Amino acid sequence: MRLGLIGTGRIGAFHAATLRSLAGVDRVTVADVDTGRARALAASLELEAAGSIEELYAAGLDGVVITAATSAHAALIHQALDHEVPVFCEKPVAPDVPGTVAVVERAASGTVPVQIGFQRRFDAGYLAARQALRAGELGWVHTLRACTSDMVPPPASYVPTSGGLFRDCGIHDFDILRWVTGREVVSVFAAGANKGEDFFAAGDDVDTCAALLRFDDDTLATATATRYNGAGYDVRLEVCGSRDTRIVGLDDRAPLPTAEPGRTCPRPTGPDQAEANGAGPGANAVAPGPAGERGTPYATFLERFHDAYVAELAAFVDVAAGRAANPCSAAEALEALYVAEACDTSRRTGLPVAVSDVRSRRAPGAGATGSSW
Repeated sequence: MRLGLIGTGRIGAFHAATLRSLAGVDRVTVADVDTGRARALAASLELEAAGSIEELYAAGLDGVVITAATSAHAALIHQALDHEVPVFCEKPVAPDVPGTVAVVERAASGTVPVQIGFQRRFDAGYLAARQALRAGELGWVHTLRACTSDMVPPPASYVPTSGGLFRDCGIHDFDILRWVTGREVVSVFAAGANKGEDFFAAGDDVDTCAALLRFDDDTLATATATRYNGAGYDVRLEVCGSRDTRIVGLDDRAPLPTAEPGRTCPRPTGPDQAEANGAGPGANAVAPGPAGERGTPYATFLERFHDAYVAELAAFVDVAAGRAANPCSAAEALEALYVAEACDTSRRTGLPVAVSDVRSRRAPGAGATGSSW
């Protein structure tokens, strides 16, 4: 299989190395508006570099991975569809709802798959929580708690083009909450705050946010995010049901230092010990580890989700080859964006916002987008 990659920054370099290692991939060619950076990456990984995007497509591609700047995503997706090449694009599809809707409608009108990068769908913990919920092991869900906490803030130059904390970070939680539960968010109430660097406020953003979400079955969820979590990179989801609970991200590297004297954060002890302690089959018990056994906390998203990113691209190879269905379409990404937009509107107005109100403002075709549940 011949694959192209557009955008050779940090995540692009990571994805290029992953693509190079996947079975069935015979050639990877990279391209970037910074041709020198593309050539340097190609040389370091023994890949090919194209002098332009048109040159990339002219070489013949079976699929393309887009990891360029956010502002370029939509145009690059349309370009891939012009060439009838299956495309994987990191989120977001576009910086705004109209641009995202245009891609959704274009993709829906053809047969070329457009897969969007929400890597948490491929993380083992989220998969296990989803399976436990769907199997009825948790009973009915009363509360979900999601968090995305960066250890250190991004550069000041990133903030004005990031789309804001809800669209940049919170959108991952909104997507995974929909995916795990199979339900839709109907309303939100959100707030934001700035206690860190001034460049967040200067960029019309916040460094910390929180949202209360209500789902269509009356389940409640909270989703929080921050740029300043000194303990480490912390991404978790608690799925709390009437019979049992699952916590995603609670491993020995979770940045959760306990305040209990002489103890560290809980560490997994595995399903065998869990069942011995009286938990249901397949449950993972946690036990308080003795002082000194706490693992090194995650520092970045690439550490925390390394395996998920690899699985996500392996899935795209199967999608591009026609061996698998698209696991995350542009339409799915649009639904998460609607929730993010509602949250940002709520934090600016101080009022609850119905997601249907955001959806009603969609353009350009103003047709309905269906969920794949």
